[in-house]
Amino acid sequence: MSDYILVLDEGTTSTRAMLFASDGVLAASAQEELTQHYPQAGWVEHDAGEIWEKTLRCANEVIPKAGGAAMIAGIGITNQRETVVAWDKVTGEPLTRAIVWQDRRTEPFCAELRAAGHEAQVQAKTGLLLDPYFSGTKMRWMMDNVPEVRSAAEQGTLAFGTVESWLVFKLSGGASHITDASNASRTLLMGLTGEGFDAELCDLLGVPLPALPKVTDMSGDLACTDAALFGRDIPITGLAGDQQSATIGQACFAPGETKATYGTGAFVLTNQGSVVPNSKNRLLGTVLMQINGVRTYAIEGSVFVAGSLVQWLRDSLGVVGTASETEGLARSIPDSGGVTIVPALSGLGAPHWNAEARAVIAGLSFASGKAEIARAALEAMAHQTHDLAQAFAADGTTWQTLRIDGGMSANDWMAQDLANMLGVTVERPDFVETTALGTAMLAAVGAGIYPDLQRAAAAMRGDVSTFEPSMEDAVRQERLSRWRRAHQAV
Repeated sequence: MSDYILVLDEGTTSTRAMLFASDGVLAASAQEELTQHYPQAGWVEHDAGEIWEKTLRCANEVIPKAGGAAMIAGIGITNQRETVVAWDKVTGEPLTRAIVWQDRRTEPFCAELRAAGHEAQVQAKTGLLLDPYFSGTKMRWMMDNVPEVRSAAEQGTLAFGTVESWLVFKLSGGASHITDASNASRTLLMGLTGEGFDAELCDLLGVPLPALPKVTDMSGDLACTDAALFGRDIPITGLAGDQQSATIGQACFAPGETKATYGTGAFVLTNQGSVVPNSKNRLLGTVLMQINGVRTYAIEGSVFVAGSLVQWLRDSLGVVGTASETEGLARSIPDSGGVTIVPALSGLGAPHWNAEARAVIAGLSFASGKAEIARAALEAMAHQTHDLAQAFAADGTTWQTLRIDGGMSANDWMAQDLANMLGVTVERPDFVETTALGTAMLAAVGAGIYPDLQRAAAAMRGDVSTFEPSMEDAVRQERLSRWRRAHQAV
């Protein structure tokens, strides 16, 4: 029986192929790092060709461990959202480097749209704010600044898409140009209640509608691989943006259930059921799921810098040799010695939305060492999450528990600090790669292994650990006071 699911997990810093058995057990995994390109301050790019080549190589490494392609029931793809790829539909080749979700180059265009009074209209339709984070303004920048993109648009051969759309196109041998509803809801080009991309929004942003993919469900018979790639055609049965996928992997199926993923950035989503989100506190409305044409929505808070702060401390400053060292350093001292980090290395996301903000390390003295800096970096995760918790509460959603995942959540000290600073129970699954697991669930349902996501989650999710708050309120308030003072300096 073909009961393995192959998940292609397209992160910001790496691509992975992960082979899941039908009970959720990870049977095999292969991973390769992606090259980060920083042409100038605030610009972040990827090579879409490299993403494809390394993804294909990882897939070919794990498929034999299932017993061959015949044992794969379906492929699921989850991806870094908002990153834009432009390619030629005829040649199948990228026309320029992909612009990554962290990139801030389109802030002048966003400011122009805000000044013209368009943000209220855009937010009412899409649930999003006018910020460089989102895909549509990146597409417009490519149209204006890359002659090859403009030429392809004029010739009718231009294809735009987020990373899952690019990979489906390549996997299908160019037969399918699609995007799932969760990724489409992050573009500024699709209304939360619209079936496809909105012509009025495309006109506003200057993005040619014919270049965009077809919007599809997130689970089902969505596309099929070219038989020449793996020796037989394999159905593609699950697609999801990484944060929606993690929410599904955490089984947040009921309104009010909340998850936070701590990866490159930090992203909190609360299930809103069938209610179309309308935040008054600069949070985002987004599609959580679309299955059989029916949408479930979420309200989201997006923090741009989480794990990437630790990566920066490691790679640029040499404060730590490995990310895992931060936990031991944090435990080696009683507090951060007054050091506070506001990690605005690529601006501030929710609920502040300040594209021009830059990072601050405050409270340094001769007594400050790498332990204090490492601890302050981990404390920044709880501080940023606390800002989001206040915004969610102001929108009427007070967290009762928080389900965490992502690479950083494996740090027990950080998980406990979150519980302490938020004053809520924090739950962490024993298998923290819930982004990939959520897509495995979607693909398993789409392939017919399970009848619905609830039963897929019951079979595949596994056990959880809990962290209870244990911090005195005076300590919490002193930390938050230092955070607010440092925040004023960004």
